[in-house]
Amino acid sequence: MYIKEHNLDSGLMVAVCDTELIGKRFVDGNLKLKITEGFYKGDEATEREVIASLKHATIANLVGKRAIKCAVDNNFIDDANVIFVDGVPHAQMVKF
Repeated sequence: MYIKEHNLDSGLMVAVCDTELIGKRFVDGNLKLKITEGFYKGDEATEREVIASLKHATIANLVGKRAIKCAVDNNFIDDANVIFVDGVPHAQMVKF
């Protein structure tokens, strides 16, 4: 997985995606998902590193089967909040 941290005035945004999705675009009706290098491609990370980063995140964008499974298995997001764009799972996390 790739992980990229974006420091914002409002907190830490973490972007996580499966490595093979970088540069791809998915469309499903009105839903469009573009996995850009600028937003998602940071460092390759282990599941442990993803978990550590998500613990500090205020917002997260997650794309791909491995990224979503990691977030669901570690209670960052709920399965019910995962959407699929052309078969690719995507979810967002927001901490208040």
